[in-house]
Amino acid sequence: MSNDVNKESALFPTYARYPVAMVKGEGSWLWDDQGNKYLDFMCGLAVTNLGHAPKPVRDALTKQLGELWHVSNLFHIPQQEEAARLLTAHSCADAVFFCNSGAEANEAAIKLARRYHSQVLGSGRHEIITFDNSFHGRTLATLTATGQDKVKEGFAPLPEGFRYVPFNDGAALEAAIGERTAAVMIEMVQAEGGVHEADPAFMHLLRKLCEQHGLLLIIDEVQTGMGRTGKLFAHEHYGLEPDIFTVAKGLGSGFPVGAMLAKAKLREAFGPGSHGSTFGGTPLAATAVLATARTIIGDDVPAKAAEAGAYLSAQLRERLAGNPLVKTIRGKGLLIGIECTQPVGDWVTAARERGLLVVTAGPNVIRLLPNLLITRAEIDQAVATLCGVLAEQAQTAATQA
Repeated sequence: MSNDVNKESALFPTYARYPVAMVKGEGSWLWDDQGNKYLDFMCGLAVTNLGHAPKPVRDALTKQLGELWHVSNLFHIPQQEEAARLLTAHSCADAVFFCNSGAEANEAAIKLARRYHSQVLGSGRHEIITFDNSFHGRTLATLTATGQDKVKEGFAPLPEGFRYVPFNDGAALEAAIGERTAAVMIEMVQAEGGVHEADPAFMHLLRKLCEQHGLLLIIDEVQTGMGRTGKLFAHEHYGLEPDIFTVAKGLGSGFPVGAMLAKAKLREAFGPGSHGSTFGGTPLAATAVLATARTIIGDDVPAKAAEAGAYLSAQLRERLAGNPLVKTIRGKGLLIGIECTQPVGDWVTAARERGLLVVTAGPNVIRLLPNLLITRAEIDQAVATLCGVLAEQAQTAATQA
């Protein structure tokens, strides 16, 4: 670690940063400022889905940097329209709103749902049902939508209009629906909340209840979208269509961009002046989206992620079978969680010290998020390193017992 990292920072201490400064990335690998090399199974928290600095995106951005960076959404932006048409052509959506992040995309989804009920249907409904252990962002509305108390501490008063029910609990969901309910917002895999998958039967009940009660179904695909789970969007695994869904992280290969996508019936709720974003869908951002999405779709990257995810999960199950510290391995595609019997923070550190980057998903879950083009050799190296760490920890635990 360089001396600069040791100095008192001019930044707010909002992150518990690792004592490492990364300076270069290529494919599945990162290098720090001391020349150390790391196999990256974090991907900037599911962002670099095509690996670090993928050539198609790098080349497109380099060209665009020489032409035009920013105008305003008061002008037509051809790249933005083209990116929107590409996304809608390969999804159930009909219209796209571009913004800067997943939190902004979810904020837009909440606003659209409420405005649709208010301005189009005239129902006056405004309440959004979300789920315990969910994570939807850090703005005041999206942290309120999040079903975790820890992200809300110190930010009261919080916006009203949210209700929470247990994940995958159909009876609790049905009981929570009332006269003020406008929409239900859900993740197909609760990534931050421990890598918990939505149950298919529950999801079909949810879709049925939404239709029965006139509710909008919002699916948060910020972490699961753009091929991460083995489909372009995770809701495709369930054979259902949301009214609204959101994407971000993997959408721009590391360029900050998010998007909210919705059905045509919702278009009139967001007329001129109803919502906006200064930096949403700039020529640079839209170029990053176009190059990323063209590569993911054109090269059938979700299928590669499904295959690699199946191989990674199988290797982990085989190698970790019998390890007393491991409770279960779960996930979809290349969003995988290893639930353990103890807090895993120190084990994540041990893996990093051996050149493997992984991250937690709650105190007891190790989350694996490699890029979607990860090779089998890279998977084998990561599995060997991680299983070595867990074997040593199990031996230490047995000795201390």
